[in-house]
Amino acid sequence: MNLLVNVDVPDLAAGADFYVRAFGLEVGRRFGGGAIELLGGEAPIYLLSKVAGTLPFAEAPAGRDYVRHWTPVHLDFAVGDLDAALERALDAGARLEGGVVTKKWGRMANLSDPFGHGVCLLQFLGRGYDELIV
Repeated sequence: MNLLVNVDVPDLAAGADFYVRAFGLEVGRRFGGGAIELLGGEAPIYLLSKVAGTLPFAEAPAGRDYVRHWTPVHLDFAVGDLDAALERALDAGARLEGGVVTKKWGRMANLSDPFGHGVCLLQFLGRGYDELIV
């Protein structure tokens, strides 16, 4: 099984520019004017052009919007140097939500992308998540 990550954005060019500059991804294939493949992570990310207000499925209770919103599913980027990655993401247009926090497993910065999606930067320390095993 392959994992594919899809992220709706209202503007493909702006979306690609942000994710390339913020996280060092690179543009792979372009699928007409409707999608762009981003490579460089463990799973490809597909930016999908979706106009604000359009329904994600026929009977959806609400249309898409690109203001900051909460969803329990989000992107985490594990990086070797959180401070450098955070600076790059902020320069590309991410917004820091709160400060950098340190947990038993490492450091984390909660961000939102320019389209309202939550994104986290993680820097594992010690044994990473294995520090939590009991």
